[in-house]
Amino acid sequence: MNMTKSFATAVALVALSTLSVSAMAASVRVKCETRSDRSKASVDGSNLASGMYTAVLTSGANTATSPAAQTIGDEVEFDFDSNPRDIRKGATPIAKTFIVNKSATGSIIDANGNVVATATAKCRAR
Repeated sequence: MNMTKSFATAVALVALSTLSVSAMAASVRVKCETRSDRSKASVDGSNLASGMYTAVLTSGANTATSPAAQTIGDEVEFDFDSNPRDIRKGATPIAKTFIVNKSATGSIIDANGNVVATATAKCRAR
């Protein structure tokens, strides 16, 4: 009887461990906007292991890669913009025509070059 309880307890612990790892999977949120004279996007990662990450933004044939950034807690945020003022504030520069077909894909890349999360967003047009 004790062996059966021990086995059941071990199975339950493994199941709970697996669920908590799945619940903590890295995720990314992409927000984007396009105007006749501007493109801008943010790529925000969460549930990440502590470390350095970069973001890659893609729209149509256009691709831009951010500089590396350190997580704060389990999050990291990247901005991409064609506006010179926002670029001076640290946004990764992109062309004002960067976003095409009102869609952009953002990926979070770890320090080893592995894609840890990817998402595509429909961009708001103004």
